[in-house]
Amino acid sequence: MATEIVIGIDIGGSLTKIGLVSRDGKILDKKIFHTEAHLPYSDFIRRLKKEVDGLTSKLDAKTHILRIGAGASNANPLTGNIENPPNLKWGKTIPLVKSLRKNFKLPVTIANDANAAALGEMVFGTAKGMRNFVTLTLGTGLGSGIIVDGTLLIGEHGAAGEIGHVNVDPNGRMCNCGLQGCLETYASVTGIRRTVFELLANMREDSSMRTYSFEELNGENISDAALEGDIIALRAFEKTGEILGSKMADTVAHLDPEAIILSGGLSKAGDILLKPIKTSMKRYLFNAYRGKIKVLLSKATRSDAVLGPAALAWLEIEKRES
Repeated sequence: MATEIVIGIDIGGSLTKIGLVSRDGKILDKKIFHTEAHLPYSDFIRRLKKEVDGLTSKLDAKTHILRIGAGASNANPLTGNIENPPNLKWGKTIPLVKSLRKNFKLPVTIANDANAAALGEMVFGTAKGMRNFVTLTLGTGLGSGIIVDGTLLIGEHGAAGEIGHVNVDPNGRMCNCGLQGCLETYASVTGIRRTVFELLANMREDSSMRTYSFEELNGENISDAALEGDIIALRAFEKTGEILGSKMADTVAHLDPEAIILSGGLSKAGDILLKPIKTSMKRYLFNAYRGKIKVLLSKATRSDAVLGPAALAWLEIEKRES
């Protein structure tokens, strides 16, 4: 019997993940490589094709690839393009669907990477069985996906759910998107790095964080330091959780979800991040929602990011089959 699979591609600001995924969510093979978004888009496509070809060359003749699902920052499913991506330096409009079709000769479905992640959680992950929930992806930036009545909320222009660009402080940090004070400049790996360096400048306490340059600092070593009791790292997570929790309360008021699910590098800190988030969210939550909204951590690993785009592809296939 033939095996049917899709190719899932998750294009992040730092890393790109690709995987061969079956209908039941089994990842048959996968690969992670550096996006190198500072280089031309043509260079990225060339390297992507090489990596995908390396995976598919191992398949036997009974395995059929049906479709590609791709998630990327600011990918618009209505136009087929990546539009004005804040963390990809490839220009204002990148023809993602066109270039993938050209290089792989397969039908392609795309979505904002965080929207794809939400579908992955609904089909294969923590949100299986839920019909109303929000996912927040705390990576290089802050992405989000909104599921309402079991359907991905896309919006009139294909750009719904940009919670990372709600305003925290009109006079706050500059964002790559061109605005000032966006949530993702505080609640993301990039944001917490900035918070750590602000704290280092304003606090005298000893900290292992003082041994890192800004470029060396990442979510993992901040999390590790916090778990070891580092006062600067712990305070950075407290400040991040306070800000994120307050904006999650706003999101609840807009959508009344069953749950908000956190994923991405920053979520790996676990309770160190969850506790200040829950405390802050409770403080700002409208009474009608008290005790009703779950805040959960995704069970997906970094390489499981391909399950979101794969779910996108499988849902499109099932829609066409019905």
